[in-house]
Amino acid sequence: MPTPARPRRRLASAVLVAPLLLAGCAIASDGDRPGSAAGTTTADASPASSYPVTVDNCGTEVTLDAAPQRIVTIKSSTTELVAALGAADRLVGTAFSDGPPPEDLAPALADVPVLSDKVPGQEALLAAEPDLVVGGWESNFSADGVGERDTLTGHGIATYVAPSACKEPGYQPDPLTFDDVFAEIREAGALLGEPEAAEQVVAAQQATLDGVDPLDGASVVWWSSGTDTPFVGAGIGAPAMLLDAAGLTNVFADVHDTWTSVGWEQVVAADPDVLVLVDSTWNTAADKKAALAANPATAALQAVQQERYVVVPFAASEAGVRNADTVASIVEQARALGLG
Repeated sequence: MPTPARPRRRLASAVLVAPLLLAGCAIASDGDRPGSAAGTTTADASPASSYPVTVDNCGTEVTLDAAPQRIVTIKSSTTELVAALGAADRLVGTAFSDGPPPEDLAPALADVPVLSDKVPGQEALLAAEPDLVVGGWESNFSADGVGERDTLTGHGIATYVAPSACKEPGYQPDPLTFDDVFAEIREAGALLGEPEAAEQVVAAQQATLDGVDPLDGASVVWWSSGTDTPFVGAGIGAPAMLLDAAGLTNVFADVHDTWTSVGWEQVVAADPDVLVLVDSTWNTAADKKAALAANPATAALQAVQQERYVVVPFAASEAGVRNADTVASIVEQARALGLG
């Protein structure tokens, strides 16, 4: 049910559980890390795998009395999260794929039904008989899509939005950090009854990050989508987090948003050392390269003339289980271009 209309602080641990669920968990202040809001907390230990589990999810209280057995995911980032936690066998449908899954997760997802290329309608969703729907964006739950969250609750279906995608003040990560990503993975592990798997995923991501030798601050524009008006990575979302960890300087870091629309003249004026091109099914990296070469203004950029491009899959550009590997890939690609 919706939470009372009063100011709330976002709990980065995200697991606000029934009695004893978090017994023994160490809680550390997010105020101890750069860029975090004072008073926000994050769990450093794995939540216990017991039910019921209650989470405050983007301002909506969600309670699971048992591990969900029929899960539908919307967006690649949530599908891959469920698979990485070892729960792909409980998926009864996926939707809105941004591209193929990573090779290590592909076998587990091969036989999962695809409900829709975009957000499915409510009829298609209900036909799958899910007990939990996990959305990558809050907008996935709308009256003209799978249905609003209260509506689905009325059908006995729990809903969950990736916390990194929450937009409400007090819930939106500002800025998004790997601590937030790890908390999101742990929270999903608690909801799915897979806390040990969540800890393994977090440990693997941390080990990958620890092995990254950051670059020396070369400037970059992160082009996510759009053609006439490019939609680029701004200062507080996943692109900013990934570029910072890779040691690159985000040209639009001063824009206080996750992504933002800019004019091509701003990109040209910035004259970035490298362009990150996000590859999606609807706006491929190849299409972006062709557009940059065809536009007289951008074609004059040294980065375009020398093809200093780094390619990132769309699913890896949002908070999720690909993020650490994406940082390592960005660094590797940039060094191959002579940056470093």
